[in-house]
Amino acid sequence: MAETEIRDMFVIRLRNAYAMENQALGMMRPQLSRLEHYPEVAAKLERHIGETEDQVKRLERILEDMDENYLNLKDTILSFAGPTTVMSHASVDDKVLKDALTDFAFENYEIAAYKSLMTIADAGNFGDAKDALQETLAKEQSMAKWLDDNLPAVTRKFLLMWEGDAPAARPGDPRSAHDGDHA
Repeated sequence: MAETEIRDMFVIRLRNAYAMENQALGMMRPQLSRLEHYPEVAAKLERHIGETEDQVKRLERILEDMDENYLNLKDTILSFAGPTTVMSHASVDDKVLKDALTDFAFENYEIAAYKSLMTIADAGNFGDAKDALQETLAKEQSMAKWLDDNLPAVTRKFLLMWEGDAPAARPGDPRSAHDGDHA
């Protein structure tokens, strides 16, 4: 592959990653309001939102260093909607569990995207960018591991709340303050 083709591909993938991280923020921020009964999940999610905001800034710096614009992303955002649309409609009635499953899937999608980006960075000798991407990959892997480790506990807590008839646990329950919310 020619050097310019690798660079073009790298820039496209960086823009996709930028759109992906903004999509992640759009998915995570509304989840916080549904986590009143899951304070440990809310605390971890808040930290990861901060990490994701930092990741967006790293991607902006990489693109700026390459004299590329990251603001014209209409096509990128639209092209990224496909994988996330499927994940956002997982067949889980409870929003907290649905969010946890979607987040786990999305984190693993991000891990794959960053591994691919780093491979392209190697091929194009974009060493400075690769270091920043490696930092982001480590954060995504950490969050995916945390979700993997904690999904059973979140599910058990949901089941206990359901059994105890806690309003927040019952999908469709009119007593649930967040029933109309969607991830």
